[in-house]
Amino acid sequence: MPAASNDPDFLGLILENKGIILKICHLYCPDRQAREDLTQEIIYQLWRSGKSYNREHRFSTWMYRVALNVAISFYRGGRKQIHALPLLSFHLEIEDDPDEGEVYKERALWLQACIKELKEFDRALILLYFEEKSYKEISEVLGISETNVATRISRIKERLRQCILNHQK
Repeated sequence: MPAASNDPDFLGLILENKGIILKICHLYCPDRQAREDLTQEIIYQLWRSGKSYNREHRFSTWMYRVALNVAISFYRGGRKQIHALPLLSFHLEIEDDPDEGEVYKERALWLQACIKELKEFDRALILLYFEEKSYKEISEVLGISETNVATRISRIKERLRQCILNHQK
């Protein structure tokens, strides 16, 4: 049963999953104004395409798909220049030991720089991977096969590994 975009339940689902929008905006936009612009565009497109959401499927998967498509279009459109990826806020836990914490921070910065060098589609894919989405979920969001997801992730991991090794030299 499709949802109406003005349905309070639909709006509630967007609010419950707002972290998805925030992560994507931080991945594709370096400054606050650009993130605000992209956030508004994503929310507008979610509202606009709300009737296409099928409640038989996971809302978060559909939301990722819409939000990433908007972000990639936003990026490709050259509307905002992308400079940084604030990855310290997710999936990196800094230890209490200050020396060890500095090593993690430095590695995170290298990882940010390396992810910045990826093509926008690969950035979307690695974001979903960092979010611990299954290959099936990633394939649904990005519209590629699970085999293609596995292959691309393997290649991206190798590129990131090589990039980080090059940064360490």
